[in-house]
Amino acid sequence: MIPTNTAYETNIRLPLLFIVFGAITFAASQAVTLTAGLAMINGAFRLPSVWTATHLAILGFALMVAMGAMYQLVPVAFLTPIWSERLGFAQFFITAAGMTLFSASLAFHARAALFPGLLLVLGIVLFLLQMAMTLRKQANKNIMTLFVSTALVCLLLTILFGLTLVFHFWSGTQTMDHLLALKTHILFGVFGWFPLLIIGFSYKMVPMFALAHGFSMKPARYVYVTYVTGLAVTFVSFLQNSQATFAAGAGLLFIAFALFVYHISLMLRKRMKKRLDRPFQFALFAIAAALILHGAALVLSYVGDDRHIAIVVYSYLLGWIMLSIIGYLYKIVPFLWWTHRYSKKIGKENVPTLKQMMNENWTTVQCALFIVSAAGVTIALAISSLPLFYIAQGAMTLFSLLFAGTIISVLRK
Repeated sequence: MIPTNTAYETNIRLPLLFIVFGAITFAASQAVTLTAGLAMINGAFRLPSVWTATHLAILGFALMVAMGAMYQLVPVAFLTPIWSERLGFAQFFITAAGMTLFSASLAFHARAALFPGLLLVLGIVLFLLQMAMTLRKQANKNIMTLFVSTALVCLLLTILFGLTLVFHFWSGTQTMDHLLALKTHILFGVFGWFPLLIIGFSYKMVPMFALAHGFSMKPARYVYVTYVTGLAVTFVSFLQNSQATFAAGAGLLFIAFALFVYHISLMLRKRMKKRLDRPFQFALFAIAAALILHGAALVLSYVGDDRHIAIVVYSYLLGWIMLSIIGYLYKIVPFLWWTHRYSKKIGKENVPTLKQMMNENWTTVQCALFIVSAAGVTIALAISSLPLFYIAQGAMTLFSLLFAGTIISVLRK
């Protein structure tokens, strides 16, 4: 379970605002993706409909949920209270408004996206300030601090390069090479911010959910150094426009992730809990999927096949980042709500058990639907099959609705 300490607890409404908003936006993103099938099948990923769907999923779902989770997990993991909860609520509304208006602008008038983009950037900068001031108060820094801090730096770089891209659309001029800015924006966002954050918090969540003790954290240092070096080398490859350097960066990222998988396996060998919960199993499955996708990216980096690399990046978003978030949310949300509603009523009245907050069999069906749908979308993009895309993406849209409904239903108990 997620340990709580009244000295460090965050007002539960703050993380849940982000999470519920993210769940609803995820459903919207998948519906928009369904309408962009023809463009995506033809490899036309740089079109307004695809931009809108992608940014709704990444900003509206993954980023917002990650922010909400950090408001809950940072105080627990680092034993320091959130710097300002009032700022957190203000930051939510600014970021949510900015994200919604920005995504709408991408769909209908990309040149006007600069202004809502600035509002979105303001919200993210406030979040970065919040986390910087919170982590600054941490008494004993550790490897998790390094992962999370570096992830925040990657988030800052992501929004700076993203803002550069939006400025190019608005002004009609280029402050730097547009393709370089786009590649770097994707690199630090998809392969920097999210993976470093998930890896960092996995070092807290995996032992906690598996009841693992007595393992060494030394491999985490090698994971960090190798992964960050891989990001740096890949960035240099963009500057040099060098396929060989790009392959070297992809190789380092693959090695780092393989080390991470190995480290997680060592933790699981030390677990006391023999039967792992199904949602947690799906989060672990996402780690395995990410390793396979890193391997695919490494192979494609030697070939220089941009279309299939784009498909791998999209699959990475679905199979690693989003499945990880979904798996952990199925664990976190019931616990947060149960603790808020019922923990103080134990012994005084009949209260539901934690397992009664969410039907594990139903979440298993949902996660299986997600995995099959994600695999179907990936195959459809790879073989350019529009009928298969519509079937798989339709199933993914159904999953997103079921997922949002499940999260909201927990909060009604």
